[in-house]
Amino acid sequence: MVDSVKIGIIGGSGFYNMGFDNAEYMEVDTPFGKPSEKLLTGIINGKKVVFLSRHGIGHRYSPSEVNYRANLYALKNLGVQSLISITAVGSLKEDLKPTDIVIPNQYFDNTFKREKTYFEKGIVAHVSMAEPTCPVLSDLAYNIANKIGLTVHKGGTYFNMEGPQFSSKSESFTYKKLDFSIIGMTQAIEAKLAKELEMCFLPLAFVTDYDCWHEETANVSVNMVIENLKKNTKNAENLVRTLISHINSNEEGCNCDSSLKYGIMTDSSLITNETYRRLEPIIAKYIKKQQEE
Repeated sequence: MVDSVKIGIIGGSGFYNMGFDNAEYMEVDTPFGKPSEKLLTGIINGKKVVFLSRHGIGHRYSPSEVNYRANLYALKNLGVQSLISITAVGSLKEDLKPTDIVIPNQYFDNTFKREKTYFEKGIVAHVSMAEPTCPVLSDLAYNIANKIGLTVHKGGTYFNMEGPQFSSKSESFTYKKLDFSIIGMTQAIEAKLAKELEMCFLPLAFVTDYDCWHEETANVSVNMVIENLKKNTKNAENLVRTLISHINSNEEGCNCDSSLKYGIMTDSSLITNETYRRLEPIIAKYIKKQQEE
């Protein structure tokens, strides 16, 4: 039995580890398949933390191919309550510059190829996504980033495109006119699943480019993204390591840990044993079901 780990980190493009002490890889499986990569557990500032590479080490999975459900389920099963999601994004606003950090508080999900819920096959639940991120962790991260001298912006909307292609100029100008703040390919789905899992979800979006709307800068390219990711890596590690030392498992001021409380619609007597076993780490808090042999 693995000791419960309260803090989880998902790293995106270019973020493959956080320099753990006592690092150890763990291969796991879930009812939703295998996560993108083995889970890396270790110690940061005296706290046990688990890290997962979103795209796999070496970047093997495109945003559409990532098994988001398996990734977050695996973290939940280890006991993760606070989830830090690190991602690279393009900016849709002049003042959000490459290498800046954005902590969005809203999402616009425009994807169409992803599995986005755990509730299917005989069980239905509706969770509110009005406030998709944890306000307590967002405030904490914003304050810490300012204290350690990073350029950080709190709030704004992350537009989640499908990808893997970057935007056309027409698309990019449209997203800008719609007043979206940043654009990426992954994080909205993680926010939705984290809400179903009752996790405190903290997004840290690192700006790498201006997409292709900016008249005075080059259009986004893989080389541009990689170069700015290299600049962001140290900032990401510094911020996350400092943040972890301030995260408490009993944070007050948010209701993330009860987001599913009134969401399950299905009569418990109609939930099959197979479905219950699959979702037990998620729903056992609210539904106790006698298992048939």
